[in-house]
Amino acid sequence: MSRVAKKPINLPKGVELNVQGESVNVKGPKGALSIAKPEGVDIQLDNGVANLSPADPTRDAMTGTLRAILANMVQGVSEGFERKLELVGVGYRAAMQGKDLNLSLGFSHPVLFKAPEGITIATPTQTEIVVSGADKQRVGEVAAKIRAFRPPEPYKGKGVKYAGENIIRKEAKKA
Repeated sequence: MSRVAKKPINLPKGVELNVQGESVNVKGPKGALSIAKPEGVDIQLDNGVANLSPADPTRDAMTGTLRAILANMVQGVSEGFERKLELVGVGYRAAMQGKDLNLSLGFSHPVLFKAPEGITIATPTQTEIVVSGADKQRVGEVAAKIRAFRPPEPYKGKGVKYAGENIIRKEAKKA
């Protein structure tokens, strides 16, 4: 069995994990998430700890993957996930209009992005965007969609980038 699959999942106070037939539900203070349970994986719950094991010891595919996904779901419903984006460029700014994100990215028109259900978008400053939510995959997906409006270009580094992202710069053409 894989090393990841052997690790137990500790359930924090206020988080419930329920296995009902072919689905696994995780409920906590930040929301509720569910996933379809693949066949061939058994989940045992005892005293706030979940252990995963393969139904057939010779075939342990998906056990480690499901354990990692469940651990992310438990962390998401208890603490949540967030992704920070930065706008680099003259005149590039972000502002909230209700639940929608209004971006000025150097186009002839402003870009309006509607936040999907379960995702919260905030703009602490005009050049910072914080995407947060309980589902790690959806938070990353929304952050990637916002970044895709104007990815950082390699010559001046202008565009929407992740906080802490290192942009590999190119040298300008020589005459």
